[in-house]
Amino acid sequence: MPFDASGLDARTRNMIGKLVAACQYLDEIYWEQSDPDGGRLYKRMRASAAPDSQALSRYLRINGSRYDLIANDEPFVIGAPPAPPGRNLYPVDLTRSALDQYLAQNPEDKPRLLDPLTVVRRDGRQRLVGVPYHEAYRQWLEPMAQLLREAADLSSDAAFGKFLRLRAAALLTDDYFSSDLAWLDLEDPAVDLILAPYETYLDGLLGVKGSYGAAVLLRDKVESEKLHLYQQYVPAIQDALPLAPQDRPSKAGLRTPMEVMDAPFRAGDLLHGYQAVADNLPNDPRIHEQRGSKKIFFKNFMDARVKYVVLPISAQLLSTEQGALVTADGYLATVVMHEIAHGLGPAFVRVNGTKQDIRAAIGASFAGLEEAKADIVGLYGLAWLSEHGALAKGELERDYVSHLAGILRTVRFGVAEAHGRAEMMEFNYFVDRTVILLNTRNGRYSIEVARMPQAVADLARELLEQEATGDRVRTEKWFARYGTMPPELAASLRTLRDVPVDVDPEWDFPASVPTAH
Repeated sequence: MPFDASGLDARTRNMIGKLVAACQYLDEIYWEQSDPDGGRLYKRMRASAAPDSQALSRYLRINGSRYDLIANDEPFVIGAPPAPPGRNLYPVDLTRSALDQYLAQNPEDKPRLLDPLTVVRRDGRQRLVGVPYHEAYRQWLEPMAQLLREAADLSSDAAFGKFLRLRAAALLTDDYFSSDLAWLDLEDPAVDLILAPYETYLDGLLGVKGSYGAAVLLRDKVESEKLHLYQQYVPAIQDALPLAPQDRPSKAGLRTPMEVMDAPFRAGDLLHGYQAVADNLPNDPRIHEQRGSKKIFFKNFMDARVKYVVLPISAQLLSTEQGALVTADGYLATVVMHEIAHGLGPAFVRVNGTKQDIRAAIGASFAGLEEAKADIVGLYGLAWLSEHGALAKGELERDYVSHLAGILRTVRFGVAEAHGRAEMMEFNYFVDRTVILLNTRNGRYSIEVARMPQAVADLARELLEQEATGDRVRTEKWFARYGTMPPELAASLRTLRDVPVDVDPEWDFPASVPTAH
């Protein structure tokens, strides 16, 4: 993932260097959240020239821990304990039932312990306390904030400089609201930055604690302008969703900025594990309700995924006729609508006339539910665009088949990973509806295109209602019903040994700061 500095003046290159350095400190925090012992082992192995040490170092970096993300978090380091469900965001021996019991007995502690930006620790043997992130990770956050302020002084874009200063302040207070608003207000920034504890993939206990992720971004002007087609229809697609009107607040007048960017450096949860090709941020439902969200598409990662993973899978596992329909444009269309769909549907759970956070209501199953909702509502949106003449003839079939290729790519991550869990459920649901078919003579899959729109609409309604009601039991039962990999699919995936599971990015910048302890 090279850094193309051509066309950038010395001041901008210096600014980008400071943004990269801030991201390197953020990566230290991610290791602290994910697996501190794994982080220390990673540094020791990286410092060794021995081939075995270098190989282990690489695998630790890929997983961001000692736990194999495509083998349901099984330890791959001898002597490593089982992965704690909440990683290092909670005491490693804390169970969900024990936490629920504690909260029932100590309701006054609930706001602090369930805060997305606190680390839960024991104060003595009995008491649980929530330590704010800006206190728990201060040794890394302070130099990060200083680097952002220095970068702001170098920015020729006044709005971007304002955002960097607000984000520096947010790192030291855990109040990201103002800086998120400033980020959404950026107009076609040439350089952009993701740097915050946005996602909750590490939290397998409650599904609420944010893990730090970062990306330095350089805008692709030509590709960004192609996204205007999708932006103009966002309010209409929201209004057309198969959901009660009170659960789909209007998107009219809300910002939906979309940017195609190259990412010459990423860190934290955007580096370790699943390599995202797009993001929809921020995740704060207050921001979604008041202002909308921003969709970022990482072009260099998208290009690599399609070339090295999606197209080879299509050639091996799809029918010859439909495999030929899979294209980079078709895959991009599904990804674009997936990110748009993260901002569609309900913003809150409705309970007795009050609004509650969906993530907290659903709990640990939320990450998989939300990824599935984005997939399926995105496909629903593509069908809506086709029905209303916004897509050319044949594009919807291309997009459906490209999504199937994407499913076959994603389920290789296993059901411990949120995207893998989501698409495993989708695959089984579509098989159950006889939409995805397996030719047992040649082991290749295809889509019954005529049945796809209705199946997508029905699944969209189910997933949207799960979020609107915040019914945790309903979600858990749904994913349990459709969450197991069929033996036939497992056998098909074993034939892909020569196809990479994912992209492993190499940078023109150092991977991390020399030391942070």
